[in-house]
Order: sequence, then C-alpha cells, then structure tokens
Amino acid sequence: MTAPRPRYEWPEGRKSAFSFTVDVDAEAPLLWTLRDEPSYRRLGQYEQRLYGPRAGIWNLLDLLDRFGIKGTFFVPGLVAETHPELLPAFVERGHEIGLHGYFHEIVSQSSDEEFVAALDASLAIFKAQAGIVPKGFRSPAWEMTPGMLAELARRGLYDSSLMGFDHPYTIGGVAEVPVQWTIDDAVYFKFAGGGVDNWPPMAPGPILDGWLDEWEVIHRFGGLFMLTVHDWISGRAQRIRMLERLLERILADKSVWIATVGEIAAHHAASANAGRFAVPVETPPSIGPRRSLSPLAGRGGTAAP
Repeated sequence: MTAPRPRYEWPEGRKSAFSFTVDVDAEAPLLWTLRDEPSYRRLGQYEQRLYGPRAGIWNLLDLLDRFGIKGTFFVPGLVAETHPELLPAFVERGHEIGLHGYFHEIVSQSSDEEFVAALDASLAIFKAQAGIVPKGFRSPAWEMTPGMLAELARRGLYDSSLMGFDHPYTIGGVAEVPVQWTIDDAVYFKFAGGGVDNWPPMAPGPILDGWLDEWEVIHRFGGLFMLTVHDWISGRAQRIRMLERLLERILADKSVWIATVGEIAAHHAASANAGRFAVPVETPPSIGPRRSLSPLAGRGGTAAP
C-alpha cells in the first residue's frame, strides 16, 4: 500500500499559512529589456512603472498597516540604488526585505557567473542602505539553475522562486518557500500599452473570485497561500480594493498563520518538515530524438513519419 503523503506542520497547530509579498520591480525589468537600445526615447512604459516607487508602493504599505500584517518586499539592487528611500521605509515599518536580482536579469539571458556578481552587488547595497543582510532571495521571472541554488546554499539564503509543492520544502540544501503563477497579479494585469505585444488587463472581480477559491482549497489542504503583487500594478486604486477584500476574508480565519517569507523559511528549516519534504536538485531529462506521438507507436502499429 502506498504510504500517505505527510501533512505539513505549521506552528502552534495552525491549519495553513499566508504570506503577502511584493516584487518591487519598478523600472528594472524595462531597463533590462532595453539594455541594448541606448537610444530608446519612449516615456509611456517607463512612467507607468515609475508609478510604483512614486505612489503604488506607498499605497501597498498603507494597506498592510491598516490590516496590521507584515509583508516581504523583494527588491532588485538597481531599484534600491535608484530609489534609496525604499529599503529604509520597508524596514522602518517592520517588513522583511529580500533580494530580487540586480537588474531584474532573466536567467535564460545571463550566466551563473553574472548571477553571483548581481547577488553580491545587491547584498552590498542592502547592507549599506538598510544595515541588513537579507536572508532570502526571489529570482526575477521565477526561474532557477542548480548553480544558482548552490550559491544560495553557500550563503545560507532561503529561496522563493520555485513551485514544487504548495508548502515549503528543501531543495539542494536550500529552504524553498514556493510561489505560484495563478496568485501573482502580473499574469492578469500586466498591461504596458504603447502598441507593444501584451495582453489587456482583466477585471479584478473574476480574479478575486479565483484567488478566494484558491485560498479556500489551499487552506483545506493545509498549504501555503503565497500572494505576489507588484508595486506598479497592484498599487493602483482598483487593485487595492481587490486586496482589501481578499485580506478581509483571509484574516477572518484565525487558524491561518500570517507570516513573512523569512519567518516561514525559518520555521521550515528548524522543523521536521525540512527532512520530510527534502528533494534532490534534478535537471530535466532529455527525451532524445523526437518521438512519435501517434497512438499506434509502441502498440504494434506503424507510427506516422
């Protein structure tokens, strides 16, 4: 008989966990995209993203103050450098700050060596501006390599970029606090305008309904609801109201543990969960030469060429 999957154990007998996180991307992803276009002159997307550090992030901070909860703010080094008021403000209000690349560089467009340089540069900025060495990392665009994981393990950092469970787990010696695309605001509302190829923003009502359904079942499963929002997207009025409704529902249930990502990572590392939910670092296997997808293949028939 197959052994039952062990249930994740949360502190103080709590049934599930919730974490509010902000990826403070601001203008960094746009500048990374335009790194080979020094003559770029269009202001639309740039100003849209600057709404985040100018106004959106402060709306999100006020939202968290009203509900009395602490969040985790993952900040690219470039954003911290360009907007030096941000990291001290996050720390002053009692929130956690975490690493998020330097230029919001994409894994597929940079090397592991460049990752190390970006990581060390960001660590130096965080220490200089906030007097804090961050304990956690979240990869831009939520991708990871075995080499990156090894560097995080070497520095004793947790990660929050992968999606192998709906609760924390251990991979390559790193405490992984997983994310999920369906509860990230960007996949629904990331509209840049300006005639670029993107998707129109969705109305918040159906998205809120979906997030509440996700929350209800994750809570029943005893998992982690890892919400991710962005300064320049969910700092807008319509999304603030959406987040108010979401938080009202979640905080009404006293059996959920409201925690920062760092608190969740520390709990995982110190508990029996770390051993029960440890997985190896696995690279995707090669399938070799292209296989036929014909239903006759391997069944005595002749596969189509």
